Amino acid sequence: MQRLLNGWTKLTSTSVNRKIFGAAITVAILTAFVKIAAVIKELVVAWRFGTGDAVDAFLIALLVPAFIINVVAGSFNAALIPTYIQVREKQGTQAAQHLFSATMIWGLGLLGITTLLTILSAPVYLPLIASGFDSEKLRLTFYLLCAIAPIILLSSIVTIWGAVLNAGERFALAALAPIATPAVTIIFLFIQSWGIFALAAGLVAGTAIEIILLGLALRKQGISLLPKWYGINPALRQVAYQCIPALIGAFIMCSATLVDQSMAAMLAPGSVASLNYGNRVIAFPITLATTALSTAVIPYFSRMVACNEWAGVRHTLNRYMWLIFAVSIPFTGLLLLSSELIVEILFQRGSFTSEDTQIVAQIQSLYALQIPFYIADIFVVKLLTSMRLNHILMWVSVFNLLINISLNYLFMQWIGVSGIALSTSCVYLFSFLYLLFFANKNLKIFAAQCD
Repeated sequence: MQRLLNGWTKLTSTSVNRKIFGAAITVAILTAFVKIAAVIKELVVAWRFGTGDAVDAFLIALLVPAFIINVVAGSFNAALIPTYIQVREKQGTQAAQHLFSATMIWGLGLLGITTLLTILSAPVYLPLIASGFDSEKLRLTFYLLCAIAPIILLSSIVTIWGAVLNAGERFALAALAPIATPAVTIIFLFIQSWGIFALAAGLVAGTAIEIILLGLALRKQGISLLPKWYGINPALRQVAYQCIPALIGAFIMCSATLVDQSMAAMLAPGSVASLNYGNRVIAFPITLATTALSTAVIPYFSRMVACNEWAGVRHTLNRYMWLIFAVSIPFTGLLLLSSELIVEILFQRGSFTSEDTQIVAQIQSLYALQIPFYIADIFVVKLLTSMRLNHILMWVSVFNLLINISLNYLFMQWIGVSGIALSTSCVYLFSFLYLLFFANKNLKIFAAQCD
């Protein structure tokens, strides 16, 4: 075993591309365990609740908190991590610690206020995004939202702490810690008296366990978790400057999910749940690949950018573009051919009927078309983030949202809720082509400036 470990270390430490590959494989394997647990959780949910009103209510209640988490925490990472690595490489660990602590104060304050506003303003926005719900279903949605709301603060802490661990090339724990949430949720789902609120309790309890695990790991790395304010310095200004377009871009891009779920809620009862189930299997390979690649690549891209190694950046980009499409296109074809069989095996039991299977299988097939472009798109996004070109991500998000709304409306008239899935795939094709063009353009500019 030791010889195997030594051989693996030697294989994945001789070049940047091999380091990225080794980190990606590590993250992928551990993320696979997390996703398997999540799939088991979904099977239990399907068995208990099917595509009924309770699941619709939970998904709509989760929509806004998940939206905020993706926008705020994701934007902090996009702004913080490249600058954090640059400061650590050029100014030392103490300066990096100061930047991390100051950013946490800023983030915790913003997220605490946001959590309160999410609950207080719910009577205004919930009737708008769940316009097809009756009063009883809408009331259940509000109660679920109140139970879920603490994850806004908790999940954002998890995201930022995990990213800092990854910046130190400590990938394993950050990849495996999320297994706590589906594991705890599965246990809670068997408490019959809790009903759909078991999902909310599992989210909050599981995320709290993740915080404890990541906090212990950061302390072991010598990183203080106590937020301290060291004043405004150039590094913090740079984070703030990068965070603004990242927030705007993430807000607009994450609005796609909000738009999709809201437009699905306008259709027949169960459409929101069907759309969610149709994306579950597709989300497994997508999340596995993008989590592995994006987690592994940001520290190395950021370090190469900080050292102006533009030839190495281009080589890594080209190599991984070829690899992504070579693997994902055959996989997508296989998934298209077996879509109905997959849904039938995974979900068709209890309250989940054969009619549900046909609808969900069609949604799943149309979602599958996005796989090659989504994975490649996220890889290019991480490159642009490392280059601190978040304004490009902001503009592509604007175009994506406009295209998504237009195509949702058009395709829904044609094939109902399945049209939302087809629209999503079209959006990611456009996004990938747009971002790849500007990534190559800016690589040429930066390389020319260094000559």
